[in-house]
Amino acid sequence: MITPVLLCGGSGTRLWPLSRKSYPKQFVPLIGEETLFQASAKRLSGEGYNEPVIVTNADFRFIVPEQLLEVGIDPGAILIEPDRRNTAPAVLAAALYLAEKDPDALMLVAPSDHVVPNADAFRAVVKIGEAAAKEGKLVTFGIEPTHPETGYGYLELSDCLGADKARAMSLERFVEKPDLPDAEKMVASGKFLWNAGIFLFSAKAIIEAFKKHAPNLMEPIEHSVRKAVPDLGFLRLEPESWAKAEDISIDYAVMERADNLAVVPFSAGWSDLGDWGAVWKESERDDKGVALSGNATSIDCSNSLLRSEAEGLEIVGVGLNNVLAVAMPDAVLIADASRTQDIRKAVDALKEKKVRQAEAFPLDHRPWGWFESLVVGGRFQVKRIVVKPGAALSLQSHHHRAEHWIVVEGTAKVTIGAESKLLTENQSVYIPLGETHRLENPGKVHMVLIEVQTGSYLGEDDIVRYEDIYSRD
Repeated sequence: MITPVLLCGGSGTRLWPLSRKSYPKQFVPLIGEETLFQASAKRLSGEGYNEPVIVTNADFRFIVPEQLLEVGIDPGAILIEPDRRNTAPAVLAAALYLAEKDPDALMLVAPSDHVVPNADAFRAVVKIGEAAAKEGKLVTFGIEPTHPETGYGYLELSDCLGADKARAMSLERFVEKPDLPDAEKMVASGKFLWNAGIFLFSAKAIIEAFKKHAPNLMEPIEHSVRKAVPDLGFLRLEPESWAKAEDISIDYAVMERADNLAVVPFSAGWSDLGDWGAVWKESERDDKGVALSGNATSIDCSNSLLRSEAEGLEIVGVGLNNVLAVAMPDAVLIADASRTQDIRKAVDALKEKKVRQAEAFPLDHRPWGWFESLVVGGRFQVKRIVVKPGAALSLQSHHHRAEHWIVVEGTAKVTIGAESKLLTENQSVYIPLGETHRLENPGKVHMVLIEVQTGSYLGEDDIVRYEDIYSRD
């Protein structure tokens, strides 16, 4: 049996404004109805696979099980990183966790934000790599290039691919992202594959590789895993030791130094959806090369992507060529399709301006549901709040604001001070400044209410929590 290890702590800034630090691309349905994370989990499930081990951070800990359960997958262990330390510490933590139960456990490490249209073909190449992994090899999966690409790293094979590709091959070296002339030479040689960042090995083999090639990571990560604390079904890695670990990728820490590597080629379609150009390539396009999504209309456009992610917001392109246009409720991106790599610069510029949209998603996801700001004024704010069935907000109070709640869908159980009561559609209640209160959804459908806040300060940090079923501070 193979245990998938899904890494889902990245931020995906090149897909801004849809992907942001608070809600990155792996949790968004970029291609099709499912999110990339859900599609990744389904691809690595079924016969021959154990429940997945997830490595993520605290911001996403409630999103992960919710999205897995939506597609019928029971989550296994969910390891919570205290902060981002790149892929090497994450992989080592997962390996140490699995090795406690079975040192020979095979672990398939994969990013959770890739697109692989042919899941059966991918599982078939994993099966090919399984024998090599059982022999102690560190197996990686390389993508047969379709064109010279400067946005990916490469894997150099010892020999040309040849006709027999269904086998584990010897790997000569890892190659950094090349310039275009070098990429053209590598693709023409037939000896190079794209580095997909997907690996298969036993827990014992990768731990030994860390001991040999990255020993400085062993002590802090071992201590962090050993002192991890269970919390509501999650496993919180110990933060002080974790903070001492180097911020480094698995490629740099181990793979580029190891001598027991093997690679299995894969040629049935793959994309890391690293930028909007990649999304355009994976999307359905009309005969003029235009990809439309959501409330989007094209008039005499060509080779463009028009995407509306806002309910009731129509995006219209007229006479556009080679343009990317993505509309969100709070931000719009318009870019030349040849400049997709520069979108990260735009995010950096917004951060310097301290613009909220640089990192914060318009919907704020919480373990109980989500909310969005509809109108923000000097001393007031209007929100839409959606609470999942059976969920409850914390018992809390505010120093600087009072609140009015109007239920517009479902039933709410409202606690104010020592009194609790049920509110149904079109009923409302007032919560005075400083009063303890709680909102719950006792029903079987989502409850929606409109919240009107008034006061001198309306920030989310003006919350004093007294009780919380989700153990938030």
